[in-house]
Amino acid sequence: MSRKKVLVCDDEPYILESVSYVVREEGYDVLTAEDGNQGLSVFRAEHPDLVLLDVMMPGMTGLEICREIKRDELSCGAYVILLTAMGQERDIEDGYQSGADEYMTKPFSPRFLRKRLHQLLDAQP
Repeated sequence: MSRKKVLVCDDEPYILESVSYVVREEGYDVLTAEDGNQGLSVFRAEHPDLVLLDVMMPGMTGLEICREIKRDELSCGAYVILLTAMGQERDIEDGYQSGADEYMTKPFSPRFLRKRLHQLLDAQP
């Protein structure tokens, strides 16, 4: 059985590395992207099981990527979590309207992220 793949897309190097570390330590394959355009390209090439997206990035925003992923028939039901510093009620509404399955605000809890990864990915066939 192949390992689950997680795409982490964030333009902030520290966040990209820290989130990737958590994902890798939990036993999942990590794909990374540093901007929106690269994130969508990696998604289309690799078809990850779960995508963690920042909202504000160069190129495409996380909201735009999320809409594209959810529109894409080849997405195979990929789960999308927006992981962002934008935590106002309107931001959260926009996130869910873009098709996000979940919305987490930064700073994030590594313990909570670990728990969610296992809940979401270990249950998938």
